[in-house]
Amino acid sequence: MAPHKRDDEVKAERRTTESTKDKSGKTHCASNVHSNLPVNRAVLQVVVHPLVLLSVVDHFNRVSKTQNVKRVVGVLLGSMKPDRTLDIANSFAVPFDEDDKDKRTWFLDMDYLESMYGMFHKVAARERIVGWYHTGPKLCQVAARERIVGWYHTGPKLCQNDIVINEQLKRFTMNPVLVVIEAEPKDLGLPTEAYIEVQEVHDDGTPPIKTFEHVPSEIGAEEAEEVGVEHLLRDIKDQTAGTLSQRITDQLMGLRGLHGQLLEIQAYLKEVAEGKLPINHAVIYYIQEVLNLLPDVTSPQFVEAHNVQTNDELMCVYMGSLVRTVIALHNLIDNKVSIPTATSSAGPFINAEWNMEGCLSLQKAEKDKEKGDAQAKKEDKKEDKKEVKEEKEKKAAKK
Repeated sequence: MAPHKRDDEVKAERRTTESTKDKSGKTHCASNVHSNLPVNRAVLQVVVHPLVLLSVVDHFNRVSKTQNVKRVVGVLLGSMKPDRTLDIANSFAVPFDEDDKDKRTWFLDMDYLESMYGMFHKVAARERIVGWYHTGPKLCQVAARERIVGWYHTGPKLCQNDIVINEQLKRFTMNPVLVVIEAEPKDLGLPTEAYIEVQEVHDDGTPPIKTFEHVPSEIGAEEAEEVGVEHLLRDIKDQTAGTLSQRITDQLMGLRGLHGQLLEIQAYLKEVAEGKLPINHAVIYYIQEVLNLLPDVTSPQFVEAHNVQTNDELMCVYMGSLVRTVIALHNLIDNKVSIPTATSSAGPFINAEWNMEGCLSLQKAEKDKEKGDAQAKKEDKKEDKKEVKEEKEKKAAKK
């Protein structure tokens, strides 16, 4: 039997079940229309643990091998911290299917969800449902301690039925969070994007619609998880690559990521300067704080210190080159010294030239030597027999 709901909960539930479509029958993304969103949101930041990412990737790989699906859906477990940071520590998969041609036709096994959550609750009572996930491509057009705080799917980012799925998850939590996780990331950066459901209020008086608003997300882990992830990454690294090449590859990947982020900052500042985007003082402050960390490359002290460090590194490279050259010359001298010894012992093979007559004479000499050795052995045996015979005769004469 479902628990009795208070009047305020019923009213809130009615408000959240309003139509998500406008007059044209379509839903909108938060970035397409003007919105009056509440300043104090229920969730300020989402922290996803590495265990969740591993579970989602395993879920996607298992399903994609047997079915031709673009995304998978599952439930997120975690808790809300006092600073309104949502900590997502665990997840589990839920059977999900949808029609590629008609996105309004979909299936989510709620009975399986309730059964799995019941078993999870017996093992870890503090873990509650906080939301859901899916595995990209991006968001499709609508869509206590530790509780079910959200859900996930592996996307295409936001989908047409995401809002409806989000309404289903409100049976377990009032404000479910959607986390889109890229199981096969193609770009550098975080593979997670978090969203919460909001009401879009239009200035023209049209009815409000439900849509998703982006929430900052990051990857966080406890000390035990960090140790496990480090061991896992160490085991899956390319064993054929050397340490130096691996370090260079890691630095190259890091520089590519930095370059992409700088391009994003440049594009954002350009749009702000052109008036296409409003000025966000918090973002400008963070950018200024990052730029203030850069050294003053025009300072004479910096130039001198950089030159000194560069000269030291070049000296190390020069000394290494000299050592390699000396070792190569030493090996060459050893080879030259060993060549006369090899040619003198070869006999007929003088100066590495093939002498057929010498080869035949050498073979004949070896055969003659073998015959002489065999004849000498026979003579030794005869002498031994003769000595034995003489000893027997002497003994017989004495008797």
